[in-house]
Amino acid sequence: MLLSRLLERTVRVGTLKVIDADGKQHTFSGRPGPEVTIRLHDRALHYKLLVNPNLYLGEAYMDGTLTIEKGTLPDFMEVVTSNLEFGQTLPLYSLYDRLCWLWRRFQQYNPVSRSRIRVAHHYDLPDRLYDLFLDQDRQYSCAYFQTPDDDLETAQVNKQRHLAAKLLLEPDQKILDIGSGWGGLAHFLARAGGGEVTGLTLSQKQLKTAKRRTAKAGLSGKVRFHLRDYREETGTYDRIVSVGMFEHVGVNHYPEFFDKVKELLSEDGVCLLHSIGRMAGPSTTSSWIRKYIFPGGYSPALSEVLAAIEGSGLWVTDIEILRLHYADTLRAWRRRFQANRDKVADLLDERFCRMWEFYLAASEAAFRYGDHFVFQVQLAKRRDAVPLTRDYITEWERVSAAEAIPTAARLAA
Repeated sequence: MLLSRLLERTVRVGTLKVIDADGKQHTFSGRPGPEVTIRLHDRALHYKLLVNPNLYLGEAYMDGTLTIEKGTLPDFMEVVTSNLEFGQTLPLYSLYDRLCWLWRRFQQYNPVSRSRIRVAHHYDLPDRLYDLFLDQDRQYSCAYFQTPDDDLETAQVNKQRHLAAKLLLEPDQKILDIGSGWGGLAHFLARAGGGEVTGLTLSQKQLKTAKRRTAKAGLSGKVRFHLRDYREETGTYDRIVSVGMFEHVGVNHYPEFFDKVKELLSEDGVCLLHSIGRMAGPSTTSSWIRKYIFPGGYSPALSEVLAAIEGSGLWVTDIEILRLHYADTLRAWRRRFQANRDKVADLLDERFCRMWEFYLAASEAAFRYGDHFVFQVQLAKRRDAVPLTRDYITEWERVSAAEAIPTAARLAA
């Protein structure tokens, strides 16, 4: 196989054994790492995986034309991700990367109408699905593991508390949550700070669930949600938060996003942006992720984000990098998904299960072995809008934990 020649030059970590469609085994080894054996059931894969592994590897796993004979899917993803840097230096893939770069602005063109369609692709799946692998508050973003013993529920409350501390909440503030999901963070902020929270989402199903949960928690007078794009919002807010939404904005729209934040933010206001980023500089989104999971999505390099912030005239008052927190979050999601896999198969089908398995395992590997991380950037119009040291964050979290501010999910249970 030509594919065999490629893998000989690429696999430098771990051992990968490939049984081709004719039953012949090929072995590729590097320094110590996972040992994985895969089988290809379709001769077309010999060429597809050579030409576009970014797309066809995931599709082959989804379709069952690639199966794992020894090891696990996370083991396989570790081998793949750990060796990506070696494959990217080969002329064929360097050319492929350059071509993808030329198209990335078109792929990430997300006007309001297209954003609604793309959000629905992922977030308007059956509501029950998310109950089967997320925590009880449906936090679909990176958790914050303060100790190795934290479970997912604890780590997600830690995350909400950490965000709230950086927002410097006070009573009677107006708070905007851009990309409010199923409403859990908005509920937490309303209870923790005593202000009024407005949440924006483009998902019909998220909106319905968030409103139902808000009424059940008795927060209808403090929290409201709208099916609305951030570009359509008006008014002035003391605090703005956005968690796990910026990945859907697209590089074309970064100046537009931060200009809108500046327009909506009060003169002494504070904004906190929580997003996936990448360490190795600007790049493109995997063609498989773009096609099946997050159409129009992109995890930016900080250099791309900071350039847009500079253009807006906002002050960057704090930056924090969360390196392995999302890897641990995804591992917890993956394990919960596997524990409920039969229920997901009944809800959807086997191919969807394999797609979601691949998505969770590949994403975990990107954070554990690749170049992905999470960043939290705090923004303000004025340089003195927040204290001069970071001590206030730790102190607020300490007091909040002692008072045991509960999440809306626990209150509504």
